Amino acid sequence: MAAAWVRLCALVLIGVSSGAALAKDKTPSAIVVGGGLAGLTAAYELQNKGWQVTLLEAKPGMGGRSGLATSEWIGNTKAQPVLNQYLDRFKLETLPAPEFVRTPGYLIDGEYFSASDLATKQPATAEALKRYEKTLDDLARSIDDPMNPQATSTLFALDQINVSTWLDKLQLPATARQLVNQQIRTRYDEPSRLSLLYFAQQNRVYRGVSDRDLRAARLPGGSPVLAQAFVKQLKTIKTSSPVTAIVQDKDGVTVKVGSVGYQADYLVMAVPLRALARIQMTPGLDGQHLAALKGTNYGWRDQLMLKFKKPVWESRARMSGEIYSNAGLGMLWIEPALKGGANVVINLSGDNARLLQAFGDKQMVDQVLIRLHAFYPQARGSFTGYEVKRYSTDAGTGGAYLAYGPGQISKYWRLWERPVQRITFAGEHTDALYPGTLEGALRSGQRAASQVQDLLAGKSFDPAKAAPVAAAAAAGAAAAKPSKGGFFSNMFGGSDDKSEKGDKADQAPAKAEPKKDDEARQDKPGFFSRLFGGADKPEVKAAPIAKAEEVAPAPAPAPAPQAAPAPVAPAPVAKPAPAKPAATKATPAKHAPAHKPTHKPTQTKKANTQAKAG
Repeated sequence: MAAAWVRLCALVLIGVSSGAALAKDKTPSAIVVGGGLAGLTAAYELQNKGWQVTLLEAKPGMGGRSGLATSEWIGNTKAQPVLNQYLDRFKLETLPAPEFVRTPGYLIDGEYFSASDLATKQPATAEALKRYEKTLDDLARSIDDPMNPQATSTLFALDQINVSTWLDKLQLPATARQLVNQQIRTRYDEPSRLSLLYFAQQNRVYRGVSDRDLRAARLPGGSPVLAQAFVKQLKTIKTSSPVTAIVQDKDGVTVKVGSVGYQADYLVMAVPLRALARIQMTPGLDGQHLAALKGTNYGWRDQLMLKFKKPVWESRARMSGEIYSNAGLGMLWIEPALKGGANVVINLSGDNARLLQAFGDKQMVDQVLIRLHAFYPQARGSFTGYEVKRYSTDAGTGGAYLAYGPGQISKYWRLWERPVQRITFAGEHTDALYPGTLEGALRSGQRAASQVQDLLAGKSFDPAKAAPVAAAAAAGAAAAKPSKGGFFSNMFGGSDDKSEKGDKADQAPAKAEPKKDDEARQDKPGFFSRLFGGADKPEVKAAPIAKAEEVAPAPAPAPAPQAAPAPVAPAPVAKPAPAKPAATKATPAKHAPAHKPTHKPTQTKKANTQAKAG
C-alpha cells in the first residue's frame, strides 16, 4: 500500500511539473487591431520576438491613412531615424531630393515665389514671416523638456490659449498672415482650434531640424510601399474585419469581429480615437479615457489630386514641391506624374475642409480649378481628371491626425502611452514627440510591442493620472498677466507699456475663442471668399530674425530581427452588448512617445513638414 501511494504521488508531481513546463514553453500570443503603419510595426516587432500574432484590419486594404501623392518626400536620419531604419531593413530605394523642393515656395495672387524671391520682391511679407518664426522660436525655446511641456504654471497657461489669439498679437500684414494660417492649417488644424502650448511643443521638438532635413529624399510610391513591405513579413492578417467588442479577463483578451471571436494573451490597439470609441470594451475605460475619446481635437484635411497633361504653370515659374498659397488653396504639392504630365496635390485643411463637407467631390474640384484657371488660363484645357480623399468624413478617423485644442494637453497628455490591463495603444496620436507623422506611427508601434513584452514579463505600469487641471489652471491664469518686459510680453511681441486692454487679451481663456477679426472679415464677402480668401491684418514693421544652434533628435532603437510564429486560431465568443458611438470631434490622438529623448534640442525648425502618418 505504501509503495502504491508513493507511485501515485510521483505521478502527480510529474503531471504538475509537466504542466508548468508546458505553460512556460507556450508561445505568447497577441492580437493587433488596426492595419496602419503603427499596427503593422507592432505586429512585425512582436512576430520577430517569437510571438503568435493576428492582425485585424476593418478596411479591405492595409496602410491606414496614406495620401494621394505618387511619391513621398521623406526626411533624413536626423529628422526621421526610425523610418530610415525600416527603409534600410526592407531595402526600399529612395531618390535624393532635388534642391528646388528642399525649401517651401509661395503662390501669392497667382505669382510663384521661392524663399529668395520673396525676400527681394515682397520684402515686407518676407520680414513678417521672419518675425513670426523668430517669435515662435522664442516661445518654443521656453520649453525645456518637450516630453513635459506644461512643466510650469506659465507654460500651462499656454494650453489655455489658441494659436489664433497669439497670431493676432503679432499683427502680421495681410499676406503674411494668410500664408502663416495656411501653413498651420495644413500641418495641424485651424489656428483658432489649436492649443498654443501644443504648437510651441511641436516646434520645440523640431528645433535644429531644417526644411532641408525634412525633404532629403523621395520615396517612390509613398507610404503604401512601406506598408506593403511590412505586410509581406506578417503571417496572419485578416482584412475587412471590423472589431466590435473586446473583453479582458485574468486569462487573456477576446476580440469579437461579427460572430467570430479571436483570443490572445495581449492586445495592441492601433486605431484612431474615433474608431476606438465605436468598440465595446469590457471592463470599460475610465472617465478620463472616455473624455479623451470624445474631446480630443483632430486636424481636418481633405486631399485632392488634380491631373494635367502638362505643367501649364511652367511658362511663369517652375513650381515644384511644397507651396503655400494666399488664395485659399491650402498647401499645394506639385510633382511629375508617373506616366508624363504633372499632378497638383492640394490639401484643403482646417475650416476650409469643414466648410466643404456639404459639397460633392466634383463641386469641390471645380471650385479649385476656377482658382487655378484664373492664374493659369490653360489649366482647364490641360486638366485630365482627379482623385479625392476625404479624411474628415471617414467615420473611423473623424479627421486626419491629432491636433490638441486649448486645454487638452492639460487633460490628456500622454494618456494613451500607458497600457490598460492587457491592452497597449499605438498610432500617431500616441507619440508625444512626432504625432501626425510616419515617424510617430512607427515609433508608437515599437513602443506598444515593447510594452506587451514587458506585461508578459510581469512588469506593472502605473495608471495614467489626470493632471490637476483646476489648480494648475488657477496658477496659469495668475501667470498669464504679463509684467513689463516679462515672458508673455516678449512672447506676444508686445511692448513694455501695453494698455490694460492688451493685458487682458494676454490672459488665458478657458476655452478656444471664437473666430478672430480676420476670420470674421473673411465671412463678409460670402462663402467662397471665406473659403478661398485670407485674413486682413494691418501691416507692421518686422523685427529681425535671430539665429539658433542646431541639435539633432536622438535616434530611436533599431527593431529586433525577425522570427515567425504560428497564427492565432479564432474561437467563438458570446455576443457582447453593442458599442455606443462617441460624439464626433476628434480622431486618433497624436502619438505618445515611447522613448524619452536624450537630447535637449536647441534650435528652431520652422514647422513640422514630415510625411503624415498612415
